[in-house]
Amino acid sequence: MPTRLVRLALGVITSCGLVAPMAHTASAAPPVEPPKQAEAVGYGGAVSSVDPYATQIGIDVLRRGGTAADAAVAVAAALGVTEPYSAGIGGGGFFVHYDARTGKVETIDGRETAPASAREDMFLENGKPIPFDEAVTSGLGVGVPGTPMTWQEALRRWGTKDLAEVLRPAEQLARRGFVVDETFRRQTEENRDRFNAFPATRTLFMPGGELPEVGSVLRNPDLADTYHVLGTRGIDVLYDGEIGADIVRTVTNPPVDPAVQRTVRPGGMTADDLRAYRTEEREPTHLTYRGLDVYGMAPASSGGTTVGEALNILERSDLSHLDKTAYLHRYLEASKIAFADRNRWVGDPAFSDVPTAGLTSQEFADSRECLIADDAVLPTPVAPGDPNDPQGCQPRTEQGAEPYEGPNTTHLTVADRWGNVVSYTLTIEQTGGSGIVVPGRGFLLNNELTDFNFTPVTPGQPDPNLPAPGKRPRSSMSPTIVLQDGKPLLAVGSPGGATIITTVLQVLTGRLDRGMPLVDAIAEPRASQRNAAQTEAEPGFVAQPEAEKLRAIGHQFKTVTEIGAATGVERLADGRWIAAAERERRGGGSAAVVASLR
Repeated sequence: MPTRLVRLALGVITSCGLVAPMAHTASAAPPVEPPKQAEAVGYGGAVSSVDPYATQIGIDVLRRGGTAADAAVAVAAALGVTEPYSAGIGGGGFFVHYDARTGKVETIDGRETAPASAREDMFLENGKPIPFDEAVTSGLGVGVPGTPMTWQEALRRWGTKDLAEVLRPAEQLARRGFVVDETFRRQTEENRDRFNAFPATRTLFMPGGELPEVGSVLRNPDLADTYHVLGTRGIDVLYDGEIGADIVRTVTNPPVDPAVQRTVRPGGMTADDLRAYRTEEREPTHLTYRGLDVYGMAPASSGGTTVGEALNILERSDLSHLDKTAYLHRYLEASKIAFADRNRWVGDPAFSDVPTAGLTSQEFADSRECLIADDAVLPTPVAPGDPNDPQGCQPRTEQGAEPYEGPNTTHLTVADRWGNVVSYTLTIEQTGGSGIVVPGRGFLLNNELTDFNFTPVTPGQPDPNLPAPGKRPRSSMSPTIVLQDGKPLLAVGSPGGATIITTVLQVLTGRLDRGMPLVDAIAEPRASQRNAAQTEAEPGFVAQPEAEKLRAIGHQFKTVTEIGAATGVERLADGRWIAAAERERRGGGSAAVVASLR
């Protein structure tokens, strides 16, 4: 969700040094917030996120000797406070880590899973898909959360601090509160009807039944208590304890206000589903591009394979010397082709034979690249190729629909003094997730199971992304790390649903091929082509003179307000770090380094 100008509220300090309770929301004269900037350069490590408080918390962890993994978990927990509609412990995500000691890139798949009760037809009624809004705002769409276990596993493998220590700053932030800005109020208003159906959600985000006033202080003592319990007693309290029992009760019997006329379908999650949940250690996707090693997230994320295939397609073009129109044309066409193959082949590898190696092979990309013409666009939807039997230059179209994927997520990137790097994307699916706050716990549940296809995208063709018991829905999250000669060069990622893939691809080509500074590559106007007749594009993109030239060869654009909200870090040859974030999107991001240049 857009970054708010978050400020800690003034609490009342007791004689014991604790912050005394204050009104749930109240007008307050907040202190000055941490500095917020789109770019920072310096030594000792770097953090970039969408929120200045989360970034500052990460920097503080690095200054106290924490690793990139320690800081990443602390930043993610803080975002659960200040970005509660984007991410939190009720959701999941993908964690990509570079280890400076071993030179290895490793990953944690913390994607949510479907409960054992899930079936291929779980979103069908009388043979037809149920109304989408009934799936979104329901217990039916809630997957088993993976974020708490992701945090624990990241700390176990690469951290030096325990969970209690890295959660403490976020716990304190939740108790003190933040000041509501126009963005938070607007997004609450957009969810007003959904939130109003659930007393716990309404009480937290719409106290007194009204939208929070801009400038009022929003506190979340329930979430602070939840963080405290997780830190002191461990994540088993969620996966095999009372927090988990509260989650199951909320999913199976959604706490709807009986005075509100809204049907909310229950889900089938059980305590056994929580106990059975495990994160997965997966080999990252890997390819070489312009002599660099590009690592991403393997399926069930489609980010690594789709970004990777598109880069391989573009490998044969000298993007650095093409004019901007030709560069953008090839970027859009490569995205179109890669999405055709993503939709056909990528799903949870525990349930489908996903040809990850084939999708990221140069041979397959070459068999697809030859479809691109310089003076015309490929008709859509482009039919998928077969990475198991690459045969190129057979442009075909087929009947099909673009799968839905919610746009709201958050991404953070962190580097530490030793050269360890984290690229971490986490989510609760769409803005506000399911809309259901777990009573007494202060966090929203995800609606991640709506990332499954309700019916096959292409009738009569196998679909790897239909629901099944224990299955992970396909994701587009694309946390990426790029190495040069075995050392980190840069790391990037973004929120934005399926537009995450195109955002990361555009940032990478802007930085690596077009020579833009990372902060400029992030700020560049965006367009997202996902094997559809129209390319979604920001106003700044369609206002460029190149857009008219692209129309002349067949591109069609659909204007959208905003695409993505990327963050990144880059290592300079002299050992300094660049932290880079958005200048304007989602209110602007927050980049910082441990020791900045004066």
